[in-house]
Amino acid sequence: MKSAIRIWDIPGGIHPEEHKHESTQRGLEPAPLPKTLILPLQQHIGARAEPVVQVGDKVLKGQLLAEANGVVSCPLHAPTSGTITAIGPAPYPHASGLAELAITLEADGLDQWTTLAPISDYRTLDPALLLEMIRQAGISGLGGAGFPTAVKLKARPEQKTQTLIINGTECEPYITADDTAMRYKAAEIVAGIEILMHILNPDQVLIGIEDNKPEAIAAMREAVGTRTMQVVVFPTKYPSGGEKQLIQILTGKEVPSGGLPADIGMVCQNIGTLLAIHDAVLLGQPLIKRITTLTGAALGRPTNVEALIGTPIIDLLQFAGLKPDQLYRLVMGGPMMGFTLQDLNAPIIKSSNCLLAGTREELPPPPPAQACIRCGLCAEACPAELLPQQLHWFALGKDYDQLKRQHLFDCIECGACSYVCPSSIPLVQYYRAAKAEIRAIELQQHRAEHSKQRFEQRQARLQREAEQKELERQARAEKAARLKAAKEAEAAQAPKQAPAGTEAPAPVAKPAGLSDEQKQLKIAAATAQMAVKKANKQLAANPDNEELKAQIAELEKAALEAQAAFEAATGGAAAPPAVRAEASDKPARKPVDENLKKAKLDLAMARAAVKKLERELTATPDSDELQQQLAQARTTLQEAEKALHAAEDASPIPPPERERVEKRPVDEATRQLKTDLAMAKAVFKQAERAVKDAQEQGQDASALEAELVSSRAALDQAAKAFADHMASKEKV
Repeated sequence: MKSAIRIWDIPGGIHPEEHKHESTQRGLEPAPLPKTLILPLQQHIGARAEPVVQVGDKVLKGQLLAEANGVVSCPLHAPTSGTITAIGPAPYPHASGLAELAITLEADGLDQWTTLAPISDYRTLDPALLLEMIRQAGISGLGGAGFPTAVKLKARPEQKTQTLIINGTECEPYITADDTAMRYKAAEIVAGIEILMHILNPDQVLIGIEDNKPEAIAAMREAVGTRTMQVVVFPTKYPSGGEKQLIQILTGKEVPSGGLPADIGMVCQNIGTLLAIHDAVLLGQPLIKRITTLTGAALGRPTNVEALIGTPIIDLLQFAGLKPDQLYRLVMGGPMMGFTLQDLNAPIIKSSNCLLAGTREELPPPPPAQACIRCGLCAEACPAELLPQQLHWFALGKDYDQLKRQHLFDCIECGACSYVCPSSIPLVQYYRAAKAEIRAIELQQHRAEHSKQRFEQRQARLQREAEQKELERQARAEKAARLKAAKEAEAAQAPKQAPAGTEAPAPVAKPAGLSDEQKQLKIAAATAQMAVKKANKQLAANPDNEELKAQIAELEKAALEAQAAFEAATGGAAAPPAVRAEASDKPARKPVDENLKKAKLDLAMARAAVKKLERELTATPDSDELQQQLAQARTTLQEAEKALHAAEDASPIPPPERERVEKRPVDEATRQLKTDLAMAKAVFKQAERAVKDAQEQGQDASALEAELVSSRAALDQAAKAFADHMASKEKV
């Protein structure tokens, strides 16, 4: 059906030589199957895809090779069957000429498909499911930008889609890929449009085509028929194919500065993207091929080919009759917005719509830039109504604030300003460099702001913890003050409450000063008591912690031993007041055997050394040095026990006056099993903390969870071995 809607003009624009007829004379040809395909993981805007195959894997045509890494990303599929021969840096079609991570596939020539899942009636499916199919097919914009299509279709889910615009303009010189697609695949394109209509439910659908494509216009009108979509033809002018410019031509509406078409209810899609959507939904095929224009005076037979993604550029050029001696510049894209390629072994990717092999006469080197004469031609040619001359000066001066105020990012880099500049100033190059600098600065500022927020949050957390500790300290101080006041009041009332006729107790003489050794023993006893109190507080907060209960039992035992050592050294002189009061009614102080006292002290020190090394070995179970030190300390402990027994036997103190230390000997097997159990517990606790930390930080904890399960199994095995060993000993 013919267009009956109004056409608006856009500001600026130019009319360069088209050079389109050279590549439309041979129709659409299939490209030969290459021996090797290079598949870069970064063929789209967004995060690089993550490989799911390894070198040496056999893959089928259409099989997933790399999965999407996040929302703004695209998966990658095998264009043919074969073997993965490499995953690493490879030639990449980019202006920088730098290599990019890629999967190299050696074709086996069989071109065998994997299992496909086509949809016969997509109208019965939910639009969200169709969007997911488009995403899993790896479809990104085939018009050059490479933005993931599924993300673009739901850029503003809350915004009603008023108009779906199909971009068949293809305004840049030399490029005829979309023109050829509309001529020979119009029915598939219309089917892709109908799929998008089911997903978006737009009020109207407009297919925009320039009037220099009469065959494509006729084919599309025939395919559309009586459907509720319109083929709109408008005059040829570069750059009418820009997304914002096409929207203005067909609707008269302008996309706001810094905004998206979705903000005003518009969605714009490319012809090649519609073909890929048709293949993904109706055929179940992922995006593995595209139509690419091969043109330029250095080719013997310019044409359009349907080539596999990843085909080396040199293979396509040779298919089109490359004349190596005449090739001066190879451009990917068109002469206005394309870029020069340095490596002919680089592959075509999803956004490769044209390869322009130009001679020196066709693409001559640019003349040297001269001073700006302020003619104003660049401003007249700019389709975004910017001031290219001012942007140029601000870019030279690196005045990025002014560049943003002058709407630099509204520039579509069409090259119209550079084309008309009489001074041959490469304006677009300045704009691209300035945009890159601004993006780098903004990224650095974003990271700095993120770090600042994290630092401030940490400082606030530390402040809260300090305030909480101060409140707890004040509460403890108040409680201690109350207890002290109560004791003083009780002591003050005690003489008044004493019965009449009782004699006041005789004053107790102060004990003599303690020696240095006795002071050290007193400090050790007090420290042990404090450790017991601290552990009991922790147990009150975690009453089900069996490990903590066992630790408290050991600490209490150590405290008793330290107190016994202190009393043995002082002869009970420094016992608490209550003990001294009771001792005043008892006979004289018990005799002390110095050899026995020394043996007890040696035993206590040996036990403490063993316990310390066991704790250190639990924290670092792989330390050979600690294991050797622990074995030596255990030997010293056994010798100390024997020495104590010998000292008790040789002591002149009568048996009722002393207490024989009896310690059940521990065999080597029991000791080793206890050590293994402690080490297994430590490894399990460490794995448990690692999983918890990863989950709190939002990281992938699958590998850590596997380690946790493994450590749990090792702990259960160690516990069972120890329990079985102890049970067998009890039976004996």
